[in-house]
Amino acid sequence: MEDFIIRNETEKDYRAVEELTRDAFWNVYKPGADEHYYAHMMRKHPDFIPELAFVIEKDGKIIGNIMYTKAWLEDEEGNRKEIVSFGPLCIAPEYQRLKLGKRLIAYSFDAARKMGYDVNINFGNPANYVGSGFVSCKKKNVSFYVQGNYPTALLVCELVSGVLDGKNWMYIPSTAADCCEDTEAVEAFDRTFPPKEKKWMPSQEEFYIYCNSSVVR
Repeated sequence: MEDFIIRNETEKDYRAVEELTRDAFWNVYKPGADEHYYAHMMRKHPDFIPELAFVIEKDGKIIGNIMYTKAWLEDEEGNRKEIVSFGPLCIAPEYQRLKLGKRLIAYSFDAARKMGYDVNINFGNPANYVGSGFVSCKKKNVSFYVQGNYPTALLVCELVSGVLDGKNWMYIPSTAADCCEDTEAVEAFDRTFPPKEKKWMPSQEEFYIYCNSSVVR
């Protein structure tokens, strides 16, 4: 693994990261993708954490990246705790299944701890993240929108063990992803890239099920 280098993203990497993100997510969660637009717009949002934007490169080519925003947990007394949330995380298709995503996660976790963060929360397929220390939000008493709502796709990782024990929490994500609700802007940005075919894939239904189901026991 010595020939893979992890470093902070720089401005000169922006377009390459957006191209990589588009390729990695195209048709995965929906026909087409909007994650590359999210990456483009996230950097302008006040919740973006540039110190936790990393790329992994091989032979001078970017083949993976991870980006973070701030997020929050609110306890039953209304006290807020600032945490982090990552995404998009992507690895070029030809380099997947080499545990590079897991390596990026671990590297960024170390950096987040050094910045004083002790919790990371992410939406995603549990199979992709439990190996990096994530557990169901229900196990850490973290609800979403209303108390007692524990989405299957909402995953929690304590960067400091036991930091969430003893309280019930409400997850409050950043508004950075709201930019993707502007579908015209997403399409306009996508037209600056080479054309790709949008189509339905089974992974889209799988993600829908994860996002719209909850853990009840």
